[in-house]
Amino acid sequence: MTDTTPQDISPLLVTRDGAIEIWTLNSPETRNAISGDDMIDALVDGVARVNRDTTVRVIVLTGAGSAFSAGGNVKDMAAGVGLFGGASHRQRTGYRDGIQRIPRAFYACEVPIVAAVNGPAVGAGCDLSLMCDLRIASTSAFFAESFVKLGIIPGDGGAWLLPRIVGPARAAEMALTGDRVDAATALEWGIVSRVVAPDELLSQATELARRIAVNPPIAVRMAKKLLRGAQHQNLDQLLEMSATMQAIAHHTDDHREAVSAFLERRDGEYTGN
Repeated sequence: MTDTTPQDISPLLVTRDGAIEIWTLNSPETRNAISGDDMIDALVDGVARVNRDTTVRVIVLTGAGSAFSAGGNVKDMAAGVGLFGGASHRQRTGYRDGIQRIPRAFYACEVPIVAAVNGPAVGAGCDLSLMCDLRIASTSAFFAESFVKLGIIPGDGGAWLLPRIVGPARAAEMALTGDRVDAATALEWGIVSRVVAPDELLSQATELARRIAVNPPIAVRMAKKLLRGAQHQNLDQLLEMSATMQAIAHHTDDHREAVSAFLERRDGEYTGN
């Protein structure tokens, strides 16, 4: 059964579809800018809540209106307010205690996040999509690591995220030109795994989320942690981490149910135990 009752997490609209949560950046008047304290708090608090809630197995992240996210609020930037105000040393602290909380939270998020990129993903909005585990784009979407166009640099971790997804040469092209990458090119470069018509985007992203959610949730969470660890560990470190997690997985009820379901040629029923 689908529960589409919004939870009171503003400006992030959260709806529930079984074991899947759909998060909608709900600030279309700013093209879903993520530099404000309210949006930062909503995203960070949402991750913390989901990490504690073992009934949530996958998140789908999208944007309200025509944009996925414009990243920083350029009007605030011009006015020198919020994240963009104060002396240099205060701005440094503001970034660390502000927008940089989002990549840290997403990196530590235990459940997979599927980005349904419905429109422009620009600057920090591009980086937000890269913080997700999987990305599906609408044909109307584009990606732009556009910080240099405003005379600034990726202050939210984009220089760490982008090369890991598109490789160093293409990351340099995107970051140093600030040019747009359309959906078809994003597919070719591996930024997204598929491109779909706008009216199919959310259903396709949710269907992908369902294919993840049917699996034993403890194993899914640990598999995600392994993939994250592989980004900075050497092989020996990853193998040791894998051995520890595998020992835990073998002693779960869901593992035993999965083996029984395989042998009996039926779908498994998993409880997260």
